[in-house]
Amino acid sequence: VQLQASGEGSVQPGGSLRLSCAASRSTLSTYNVAWFRQAPGKERAIVGAIDWSGGYTYYADSVRDRFTISRDNAKNTVFLQMNSLKPEDTAVYYCAASESGVGIHPTTYKSWGQGTQVTVSS
Repeated sequence: VQLQASGEGSVQPGGSLRLSCAASRSTLSTYNVAWFRQAPGKERAIVGAIDWSGGYTYYADSVRDRFTISRDNAKNTVFLQMNSLKPEDTAVYYCAASESGVGIHPTTYKSWGQGTQVTVSS
C-alpha cells in the first residue's frame, strides 16, 4: 500500500491540527496504521496506532488525552487529530501501515508515507 500524509502546518501552543494519511494502490481497510514522529536530533517515536477495524487504539503517554486517531475505511484514510498542541510536539510526522500487528516499534510497519511537518511555536 502506498501512503500519502498531509495536513502539515504551524500553530501556536494550545492550537489544533488534523493530519490525514490516505492510501492508494490498495485498500487501507485491512491494515493497522500508526503515526510516528521525529524531532531534530531524536529517534522516530510512536505517537499512536489504530487497528484495521478501528476498535483498538494505542497512544503514547505524551499525547494521550490530547491526540485522537480515527479512520474512515470507506475513504481509505486515517486521521490524527491533535489538540492542545505543545512546542514539544514539533516534529516531522509519519504514518505507517502493517498487516501483521499493532506495534510501537517502527520495524512493525512495512509501508510508510512521506513526512509532514508540524511546528508548534508562539
